[in-house]
Amino acid sequence: MSYGNLPRIIDPRKLAEREIRLTGTASVEKMPRLASYLCGDSDVVDVDLLFSLDELRIRIITGNAKGRVHMTCQRCLEPVEVDVQAEFNLAIAFNEDKAKQLPRYYDPLIVEDEEIELLDIVEEELILSLPLVPYHADCSIQTQFGDEDMAKEAEIEKPNPFSVLAQLKADKK
Repeated sequence: MSYGNLPRIIDPRKLAEREIRLTGTASVEKMPRLASYLCGDSDVVDVDLLFSLDELRIRIITGNAKGRVHMTCQRCLEPVEVDVQAEFNLAIAFNEDKAKQLPRYYDPLIVEDEEIELLDIVEEELILSLPLVPYHADCSIQTQFGDEDMAKEAEIEKPNPFSVLAQLKADKK
């Protein structure tokens, strides 16, 4: 079992054979693709992964990665704190053909070389768990007038283009 910083490069096959659990924190600054979706790269994510063999002797990776990250609110364009959680249910495959033979309840992780970068796997799963449109729950949008009350007044004073038709219809009765 490992606590603290996660290893950069791992051999998932050997870890699965030994049934190793890796637990630690990962900085977003070490995951540039994930950081490109965020406001900054100072956030951290807690990772808990178990490498093991299932009942069919398939090497698997299960666990989760979770944390709070800062994205841009799509309503006010200010930073908003978002909870992210990625669940891992991966089966290790040597190539595409082996990946097609895996049970459907696993997502394939194709590992052609012996070693892979651990944070690449975590990063991909976290990107998939990000919300499409992040926003504050209580976000108030600033209008071109700068005040919501002024915007409501401007809408009220705006003449209705169909009011002339309503008058014509009233005149016919």
